[in-house]
Amino acid sequence: MRDFLPANRPLLVLAPMQDVTDLPFMRVMERFGGPDVYVTEYFRVYENSRLKAYILRSIDENPTGKPVFAQMIGQDIPSLVRSARELEEHAVAGIDLNLGCPAPVVCRKDAGGGLLRNPAKVDRILGELRQTVQGRFTVKTRVGYDDPREFEDLLEVFQRHRLDALAIHGRTVRERYQSPVHPDCIRQAVETLPCPVIANGNIVDVATGRAVQEQTGAAGLMLGRGAIRNPWLFNQLRASFGGATISLPVGRDLLAYIEQLWEETAREQCKAYRGDKQVQKMKRYLAYITQGLDPAFDHEILRASEEDEFFRICRRYLSHDNPLPRLPQEASRRFCGFSELLSVSSSYHV
Repeated sequence: MRDFLPANRPLLVLAPMQDVTDLPFMRVMERFGGPDVYVTEYFRVYENSRLKAYILRSIDENPTGKPVFAQMIGQDIPSLVRSARELEEHAVAGIDLNLGCPAPVVCRKDAGGGLLRNPAKVDRILGELRQTVQGRFTVKTRVGYDDPREFEDLLEVFQRHRLDALAIHGRTVRERYQSPVHPDCIRQAVETLPCPVIANGNIVDVATGRAVQEQTGAAGLMLGRGAIRNPWLFNQLRASFGGATISLPVGRDLLAYIEQLWEETAREQCKAYRGDKQVQKMKRYLAYITQGLDPAFDHEILRASEEDEFFRICRRYLSHDNPLPRLPQEASRRFCGFSELLSVSSSYHV
């Protein structure tokens, strides 16, 4: 990962989000500037698992010209080793292990964030994968399962292995997305580990991105929900770190983004096209895109079921040339706690 780092700003990475950051999303995101590095949705790894063909397309058909890391999730060591070897037969920039997913169904299987309850098992997995992976090997983690004080022990585990980068979502698994982040944990990793550390969590605009970098000293910033809501954010951050003017999109720009998402994802319907099915797919994106806008927009989109209805709602709320709000609303199920980053950041304000 070190060889991807820009000279004068943090590395910008798209956070993997299952069933969201897929190949069509990569295509659209790149039109808006995109990140420096992409990470696939996770490959579920277990005994007798096979690499999912749809996710492999994000690697084999990578339309961006930028590096793509393949992420795995699981806890069965022989299966993880096998899958890592299979993935390295494809044009991956590296292999990434998910130690951060907070979904209960994942944690109950002691995978993703659930593994953080067992640092000894994490240690064994990292040792086996580091011996197996011939190229870059990275990890995405949270700062603990129940309590951020667990992070010190986890950091000792990470130190024992030659990681090429560690991406840290600055919350515990228990906190999911419903709390401020813990930038002190990320800074501790930056000051301790020899590899680049990528900060993730609560980066929802330029100011929060600058605040996270200031407070952690991280070599990179990983954006997920904030980038879905605002596809211009990667280029806005580049402009900000480079001292250039930041573009401010308006309602019609957001509408065009939604239309492109619709077009690209609709092309992936393998069988007969169904508008109602496509509406349900789009709601995964609109759940974040509507945040900070008129609450009625979100309310109506959640209840839409047909294509014509979906676009009537979008056009009613977005057919204007007014600048879009910089921030989502706080204390929602989708964004929470980002204002705390700004309250302690001194050197950058919008």
